[in-house]
Formats: sequence, structure tokens, C-alpha cells
Amino acid sequence: MKHPHAHTAATQFINARIDAISHRKSQQQMAQDAGFKNSNMITQLKQGSTKIALDRVPGLAKALEVDPALLMRLTLEQSVGKTSAAALIACFGSPVTANEQGWLDELRDASDGSDPRLTGRARTTLRGVFGK
Repeated sequence: MKHPHAHTAATQFINARIDAISHRKSQQQMAQDAGFKNSNMITQLKQGSTKIALDRVPGLAKALEVDPALLMRLTLEQSVGKTSAAALIACFGSPVTANEQGWLDELRDASDGSDPRLTGRARTTLRGVFGK
């Protein structure tokens, strides 16, 4: 199979990000920013012909201008498979993006650090913020 990872969420996300920033940055610049020696690595990732190496997530996230925790979540599944990724997240928790951390910090501040339980009412209120 020429592009075994083409239909993974990570590859689809990378494609979207490359398209979103391509008017400002060439793929060669993205590869350089990510720390890849081979400038066609971005093309290989975009096509899904290669996986994202876990140790390359921080640099690639910087190059694609995304939160590394978000890219790591997607990369875990691509790298180790859905079952193993779920097991890793069950053991170590889901990587939290900077935006999610902001929500968490605000929740802790608003609750005076009381570790509030997510009630049905609170869930409904939160979902309302997002129009759901």
C-alpha cells in the first residue's frame, strides 16, 4: 500500500493545517521549522505515506502552528493504533491543549479548587455555551 496512513485523522488534520498556512509558509519552510532534514517529509506526511514519529510531534506542531497536545492525541492513534492509544490515554490521561488548560484553570478558580462533580445541570449549561 503506497499511502497506508492517508485516511487517518492525523493525516487529515495535517492536510488541513498545511492548506491553512500554505499562503504564508512553504512546505520546505514547514519541514525546516519541524526540524526535518529531508524537506519532502511534509509531503510524505500529507500523503499519508509515512507516520508521524512521536518524538517529532513538538517540532511539527510548531511548524504547523498548532497545540502539540492536540497533534499528539491524533498521532498516538496513528502511531500505535486505536486500542493502544486508548490504553495509553486511560493510564496517563488525554493530552490537554493550552486552550483546554485555560478552561480547566477557570473551572478550578470558579469552584475555589473544590473538585466539583459534573452534574446534569452543569453539563447542560456547558453544552449550551457551545450551542449543543
